[in-house]
Amino acid sequence: MWDINESYPMNEVFYVIFLNTKMKATGRCMISQGTMTATLVHPREVFRAACIAGAASIVVCHNHPSGDPCPSSADLQVTRQLREAARTVEIALIDHVVIGRTECDPAGRGYYSFREAGLL
Repeated sequence: MWDINESYPMNEVFYVIFLNTKMKATGRCMISQGTMTATLVHPREVFRAACIAGAASIVVCHNHPSGDPCPSSADLQVTRQLREAARTVEIALIDHVVIGRTECDPAGRGYYSFREAGLL
């Protein structure tokens, strides 16, 4: 059971991780911080940060405070938008990872990867 004193975020936070041509992480940027159930994300902010960082590719990730990493319909929609924007700006979207907690995940993993699910 989660203890209120632990540092698990109480609201959704969305990050972009920058990768170089060798797929090595070169930095990260918090794009948005939302509420307990949602955060707003637009491809413009994600790829603005990636362009400024000189990223060859990116991984995006966010948490679900509920602990269940199963993607919502909004997660699916934002992933589709990011995939299309990535093609336009020629910065590869490698994955979108939703982070939860193992004990809340029906699959028992504690995360959901759009790439592993075949959606990217």
